[in-house]
Amino acid sequence: MKIDKSTIVSFILLIVIASLYRVLPGRPFGFAPQIAMALFAGSVVTDKRLSFLLPILSLFISDVMYEVLYRNGLSTISGFYDGQLLNYALFAAITVVGFNLRKENVLDIIAGSLVGATAYFVFSNFGVWLVGGLDINSVPYPKTAIGFVNCLAAGVPFYKMSVYSTLVFSTILFGGYYLVNKYVVKPVAVA
Repeated sequence: MKIDKSTIVSFILLIVIASLYRVLPGRPFGFAPQIAMALFAGSVVTDKRLSFLLPILSLFISDVMYEVLYRNGLSTISGFYDGQLLNYALFAAITVVGFNLRKENVLDIIAGSLVGATAYFVFSNFGVWLVGGLDINSVPYPKTAIGFVNCLAAGVPFYKMSVYSTLVFSTILFGGYYLVNKYVVKPVAVA
């Protein structure tokens, strides 16, 4: 992939749009594009070091937006939070999952979407449980197997939305990429 001005502009627009979408009021919690972006970047961006930039930067920008809204009394959600570094590490790991996806294979993309959303769900909830996250009654989950299962159970609505959003945004990103390459980008003729 040749990096030209239009590629950079597209990359920046994708990051900004994803960041804005994540802080959109009224969006169902867990319905966000970042997991799909991590898979897409891992699969499509040829410079693997840069592939981490797409999901991490969009997450960081939206975290900054949340923090600005929070500090100005416009949101009850803080942008900077305990476990933030774990989230960033999880998105980096999901980007690595994308390295193994064949961007033209629908079954790979579906499987990657399910693996990415499931891995994020399990490991993020494990982090919440491990550091003493609070249940619905503001009581820390006990450090037992039952406590961990209860933490997972509390996250199921977020997981469901995460799976839906990852499938939707993967379809948009990978499908758009396929269509652009098929109908817009002119193939180079081999002499």
